[in-house]
Amino acid sequence: MSNTKIQAWAAHAKDQPLQRFDYEAGPLGDEEVEIRIEHCGICHSDLAMIESEWFPTNYPVVPGHEVVGIVTAVGPHAKGRKIGQRVGIGWHTGSCSHCNFCLGGEQNLCTQRQPTIIGRHGGFADRLRAHWSWAVPIPEGLDPAAAGPLMCGGGTVFLPFVINSIKPTDRVGVVGIGGLGHLAVKFARAWGCEVTAFTSSPSKREEALSLGAHKTVSSVDKAELKAAAGSLDFLLVTVGASLDWDALIGTLAPKGRIHLVGVVTDKLQLKSGALLSWQRGLSASPTPSPRLLATMLDFAARHQILPQVERFPMSRVNEALDHLRAGKARYRIVLDADF
Repeated sequence: MSNTKIQAWAAHAKDQPLQRFDYEAGPLGDEEVEIRIEHCGICHSDLAMIESEWFPTNYPVVPGHEVVGIVTAVGPHAKGRKIGQRVGIGWHTGSCSHCNFCLGGEQNLCTQRQPTIIGRHGGFADRLRAHWSWAVPIPEGLDPAAAGPLMCGGGTVFLPFVINSIKPTDRVGVVGIGGLGHLAVKFARAWGCEVTAFTSSPSKREEALSLGAHKTVSSVDKAELKAAAGSLDFLLVTVGASLDWDALIGTLAPKGRIHLVGVVTDKLQLKSGALLSWQRGLSASPTPSPRLLATMLDFAARHQILPQVERFPMSRVNEALDHLRAGKARYRIVLDADF
């Protein structure tokens, strides 16, 4: 019988430090699993919820959606998961299972999808529950202490390679060498692509090359952007900042595509001429389905792709959040549960 009291860290108001928070989870759902959390990454999306950045947050909120842990309880109708198994949970914990998108294996596009930290409590906790299908097994070859950020950040930058049919011969650019971008560079290199890293920080140029980029371009230097004109087949934007969109679009070859995975809260200011004249495309995508999360984890295990992480005990979560706010994280923070 599962213990229904969950220990967590919660934000109770905007601009307030997280505090210890216990809540009653109720009985385990028939198709749910419960996991004992070992590690949980911190994503900018957690900060966005803590600080009501995207929309007014309904407090208290327990952040955390890059979870790795051990299954401790299984509902009577859960499938394919067993007690003692190590699994990961990302941005979603459920979907309707019967709409066309769910039936087609794109549960991440279900209109009834359940985000892990919106309308429910997340992974800055000792335990977390999810529908069995969203609790994705972690391959043996991946270090569980670093695998958490793959469940959101890794999946987010992996999905564009699949849905855009990126080829090993393609020339791929990655804008922003941060939590998402450093993983995108690693995935693009392992995919076989020629990789160009775009960064506004001169100090990150050497780091980008060490991560697997073949070359770097300043994302804020007009001369460098102009020199890169027409050179890329695909440009993945991993940041949420307002950028010189026309200049970035100009780096694309004919039929090239610019694809957004960073949440840009300002309106995009761009001219359509550079898109339509050269049959270029503009697209975006969320985090992937459980099936593609599993595929991404297998690919990561095969190529030993893991985020570069800094670890904090969960009891020092406020120190870890301040480290992220200050832009000092290199490149992903992972909390180790220590309740």
